[in-house]
Amino acid sequence: MKILVTGATDGIGLATSKLLIEEGHEVLVHGRDEQKLAAVV
Repeated sequence: MKILVTGATDGIGLATSKLLIEEGHEVLVHGRDEQKLAAVV
């Protein structure tokens, strides 16, 4: 299963993405700032 996290470039969205990835989930990240998003990926 894939999980979509919106607002994944900082704050709660970023923390949630990291936690889900650590738990072995496949995560799709979404953000408005392309540069921040690239840094997260």
